[in-house]
Amino acid sequence: MRALRVALHLHASSTRVFSTRLHSSSLFLHRTNIYFSPSLLDANVSFINTDYDNNRRFRRTIWTSTPVCMGRRSCKIAGRKEAQNAKKMKLYSRIGKEVVSAVKKGGPNASTNSALAAVLEKVKELDVPRDIVERNIKKATEKGQEAYIEKIYEVYGYGGVSMVVEVSTDKINRSVAKIREVLNNCGGKMADSGSVLFKFRRARVVNIKVNNTDKDQLLGIALDAGAEDVIDPPTYEDDTEEDRSERYYKIVGSSENYSSILSKLREEGIDFESDNGSELLPNTTIEVDDEAMDLNKELMSKLLELDDVDAVYTDQK
Repeated sequence: MRALRVALHLHASSTRVFSTRLHSSSLFLHRTNIYFSPSLLDANVSFINTDYDNNRRFRRTIWTSTPVCMGRRSCKIAGRKEAQNAKKMKLYSRIGKEVVSAVKKGGPNASTNSALAAVLEKVKELDVPRDIVERNIKKATEKGQEAYIEKIYEVYGYGGVSMVVEVSTDKINRSVAKIREVLNNCGGKMADSGSVLFKFRRARVVNIKVNNTDKDQLLGIALDAGAEDVIDPPTYEDDTEEDRSERYYKIVGSSENYSSILSKLREEGIDFESDNGSELLPNTTIEVDDEAMDLNKELMSKLLELDDVDAVYTDQK
C-alpha cells in the first residue's frame, strides 16, 4: 500500500503524471500503472517493469503485492535458497556478537582470553569465515561499542503454539520494542517469563539432510556415539519427493558426546550441519490446522528478520 500512496501522491501533486490505471483481482489491489511522457523520464521515482504503451507513453508498474513466480517448483527452490542464506547469515551474526562480547570481557588476545578462545574453537567447528572474526574483533575495540547481552522472550502463537525467541543485543529497549512491534502486526502475544520455556529442553543437535544418509545407518552411528535420540523430519500430505529430500534428521546429543557424533559422521563421509552452540527442542509437539500453521510460520519469519534475534524455537509440529 505504500507504493499506492506514492503513486496517488504523484498523481495529485505533479502535472507530469498523465493518467493512472488500477488493476485489481477480487478485493486485492495488485498493481498500479503510472504513465509518463517520454520527455519526462528524468523523474526521480523508483518503479519496476518499464515499457511503452500503444500511444508511446512511458509506463512503469508499481507492484503492491509480491508477483507470482512462474511455476511452483521455481518458487520453492527460490524459497529454499533464501532460507539457507538467511540461516547462514544468522549464524555469522550470532558468532560476530559472541566475538564482540568475548573481546569486551578479556581483550583481543585469544591466548590470554579464554572466552575468545572458546568462540574461536566454535568458529572452526562451524566453518565460519575468518573475516567475520577479524571484523568483529575490530568492532569490539571501537569507541561506544557495548557488549552484547543475551535475552530470552517467550511468545504465544496461533492454535496454542508456544515460541521461544533468543536475542543477543547491545540495546535491550530496542530489541523489546522491535519484537513487540512484530507481535502486534502478526497477531502474536508476549508470554510471562517461565510460562513457555519449561516446554523445551536444551540440547546439542546435528542436522543431516534426509537424502544424504540411510535412516538405519544414521541410527547405528548415533547409537555408537552415545546420542540421545534421532528425530525424524516432519511430513505433510502435499509433500512432493523434492520437498521430502530437503528435510533434515536431527541427532540429539549432549556437550559431552557432541564431538564424538561429529567424528563418526565424518568417518562415514556423511554431510551434516552442526548447531551454533545448542538448540531448544520441544518436549512435545502441537498439531495445528493449515491456517494456524501458515500464520505461525509468518510470525517466526518476521521475528527472524530482526537483527537482534538469533533464533526462534516452536513446539508446532
